Order: sequence, then C-alpha cells, then structure tokens
Amino acid sequence: MKLGLLGPEGTFSEEAARLWRPRAQLVFFDDMELAARAVDDGRCDESIVPIENSVEGPVGVVHDALLDLRSCIVGEVVVPIRQCLLSRGKASEIKIILSHPQALGQCRKYLREHFPRAEVRTTGSTAHAAKLAQEFPEMAAIASAIAADRYGLHIIAKGIQDSDANYTRFIVIGKKTPAPTGHDKTSLAVYLDRDRPGALYEFLGEFAKRGINMTRIESRPSKRLLGDYWFFIDVEGHCERPPASWAICALQGKAGKLKVLGSYPMAKLD
Repeated sequence: MKLGLLGPEGTFSEEAARLWRPRAQLVFFDDMELAARAVDDGRCDESIVPIENSVEGPVGVVHDALLDLRSCIVGEVVVPIRQCLLSRGKASEIKIILSHPQALGQCRKYLREHFPRAEVRTTGSTAHAAKLAQEFPEMAAIASAIAADRYGLHIIAKGIQDSDANYTRFIVIGKKTPAPTGHDKTSLAVYLDRDRPGALYEFLGEFAKRGINMTRIESRPSKRLLGDYWFFIDVEGHCERPPASWAICALQGKAGKLKVLGSYPMAKLD
C-alpha cells in the first residue's frame, strides 16, 4: 500500500497517515495538490491531505483539486494540532520565523506577543520549515514536536497555538467507495444557478425535509465570475443508502452541477 502525503518527513500529514495506515509505504510530495492527485496519477493507492482546520478553516487548494479528481474520498482522520516553536538557537537569537500559512495563522497571538519584530516567512509545510531552520540559529520554525526530533532542533515553546481546540481534519483519497457502515458521511460539491433566487435554500431543504443532518458547508470561488461559487457540503449518511440516496437523486435537477466526492465512515473524535 503506497500512501501519498505532503512532505518532507515530520509533517502533521505524516501523523495522520500513521494513524490511518500504520504499515503503509509513505510517498512524500512537495505540495498538497500533488499529494491530492497522486491516486489519479497512478503514483499511490491512496493519499491523505488536510481539508479543514478548526481555527483557520478550509484548505482551498484541496477543495479545488477535489473538483477535478476521478478518485473519491474514502475516509477521514482528525488530528489534534499542537504547534511548537523550534530552533537551533535560543529564543533571544530568533529573527526569522518560518512555517506553513495555516500554522502561522494558528499562532498569530503568540507571534504578536512574543516575537513582534521577527520576520515571518511562509513555507510549503511545517516540516519544510523545520528543515530550513537547521541552517541558522536566528531561524525558527513552527512545527510539531516530532519535527524537532527529526531535524535536530530545540523546542523553544510548546503548545503555542492560539486555541487549545485546534484540530485538523484530513481526508483520504482512494479508488473505490467504501461499503455503508451505518455511521457514514457523504461529501458533495455543488454549483448552483446563481441567477435563480432561493436556489441554495431549496437545495438544502431536500436534506432538511428528510431529517438528514448537514455537518459542514463551505463556499469556494468558481474562478469564473466575482460572486460565483461552488459549495462543499458534508451530510450524514451514505450515498448508496436512503435517505441520503433519495436526497441526492432529488437534487440532480436542482443544481447546475453536482458531484458526489465520496461516502465514507465518519472519524471517531476523542
């Protein structure tokens, strides 16, 4: 089993991958889009990528990739995120702080209070930031404690995220929709007719009148016109079983485009 993910070693994606398939052969990619497309490209059997964070919200590049993929979402993993400040040097030496934009966003208050004059730079991943921080003592990275061990850095501070309720939800992309378990989630991408009043209300009503719980809705620009959006919706249930299957059937004529991104077992939250 080859499992694609964002690299290099030491990312939170690696932590999610180990939770999902402890014995898989991990294949690291330089960016999330490449990781998301790894199954379609025939380079991996599955891939695992972050789709949303409880503090910073959706991961746009992953949502965009899902619209084009032939592969589907086959699972999810939720990982508690505990950010650390890592460096070769001492806290007093730090002039540059590196990390992925999501991690930097999760630690805004800490950075403002403790390093207001530091230069903040973005990197492709938290682990890449840790790797770069090896070079100079005045550089620091926001990354995981695992990354500190992996790249020989000191942990200057632990748990520096602005909220203790900091979780990232990862989706697993694979080739075949899992069979219903009775505790499933279905993810949809919907493009509505923007010129028809009440289109979204009418669309969501198909779930409400069948007693289907909607667990998430996000909008994403269509990149066609200003104010034109795709909607990403998660609902409880499996696309092959009523009442979710009935709702999806009814919705086919109510949307300009409707894509079932996948039905899969819901992650268990501790």
